[in-house]
Amino acid sequence: MADKKLRSFRSPADEGFAAKSVLLLLTLAYLALFLILPLVSVFVEAFRKGWTEYYEALVEPDAAAAIRLTLTIAAIAVPLNLVFGLAASWAIAKFEFKGKSFLITLIDLPFSISPVISGLVYVLLFGTQSVLGPWLKSYGIEILFAVPGIVLATVFVTFPFVARELIPLMEDQGTGDEEAALSLGASGWQTFWHVTLPNIRWGLLYGVLLCNARAMGEFGAVSVVSGHIRGLTNTMPLHIEILYNEYNMAAAFAVASLLALLALVTLALKSLLELRFGAGAAGGRH
Repeated sequence: MADKKLRSFRSPADEGFAAKSVLLLLTLAYLALFLILPLVSVFVEAFRKGWTEYYEALVEPDAAAAIRLTLTIAAIAVPLNLVFGLAASWAIAKFEFKGKSFLITLIDLPFSISPVISGLVYVLLFGTQSVLGPWLKSYGIEILFAVPGIVLATVFVTFPFVARELIPLMEDQGTGDEEAALSLGASGWQTFWHVTLPNIRWGLLYGVLLCNARAMGEFGAVSVVSGHIRGLTNTMPLHIEILYNEYNMAAAFAVASLLALLALVTLALKSLLELRFGAGAAGGRH
């Protein structure tokens, strides 16, 4: 009788393995259905008519203009958010001051509101019915339906990424290394360049990659402020929408595949940095 009970007994390790296998299969099935299958479909549709049609869809003037504008916006927004993220994380992690919690809440604000709302805010600020809009226009300054408006909207929706990567990292590292450098006679800038920055370099690059990916793929806020002017204010996501609405599926999927390829490259770099980030963060504390 005792032998039967022993044979029917399942160890916790067996149950843990079974549960882990089920959860892993469910996760893989979910990813295959909602991520891998749509991504593969994009590339299949993009090349359905061959390489020639694919290439012509990308070098077409409006598509080329959208690609250039997307890269230009990212090239402007990412450095701005890099500077802001460094300054904000330095202030929050290294100093104590009143309103720190409120500042962190403001940094998280773009995560909690719709990008369309942020675009509408800029319309209210710089539109023709606003106070600032007519005044700026009188000086020949165009914000809405122009590159400056797209930059502002993109900066707004992407500025938390660098700061939110650096704040916990810098808080975890503490101020010991900086205090030691200052006690040895280093200036503030010398301490930053030779002590703080090397300790956070992998987290900084990680945040920059995430910021760049969001900047290139942003749709909602940019759609509100761009005006959808073909060849002038259409970014890649907006150009894809226009092509799709015109039933130009081959061109739409061609541009979408390029945007997806940029995202995959960013994801690959992100994964590599995650491996180095752990080692870099650990090494930075010694």
